[in-house]
Amino acid sequence: MKAECQCGQLSVGLPGPTPAVVACHCIDCQRRTGAPFGVMAYYPADQITVTGTAKRYERPTAEGNSFETFFCSECGSTVYAKAGKHPTLVGIAVGSIADPSFQAPVRSVWEQSMHAWVRLSPDIQHFPKGRG
Repeated sequence: MKAECQCGQLSVGLPGPTPAVVACHCIDCQRRTGAPFGVMAYYPADQITVTGTAKRYERPTAEGNSFETFFCSECGSTVYAKAGKHPTLVGIAVGSIADPSFQAPVRSVWEQSMHAWVRLSPDIQHFPKGRG
């Protein structure tokens, strides 16, 4: 399985499905993606392989941690991220996997800023802010 940017310069080799897929509705993820929410699939850092050159952007989170986004230096696509809260994990932007059969989120966070028309399964975990 592979995640990659629009131009193919930056890619991440993945071991397969992961049990940790999270939809985030925070304002920062809305701005990061240009969409009403972001979705990341989290993997242990030692199970992925990054190929290509990424540009890095770091911002503080509402909980006081850091969030680093890595995107293609050529086409600008966000491919992966690292959260200071979970230093051993890497979040892969699910859209960069480009597989319509990829698993749905198991958790939805920062729903206090979720767009009113967004509907996610009631069977997943829902949090008004971060999971804590």
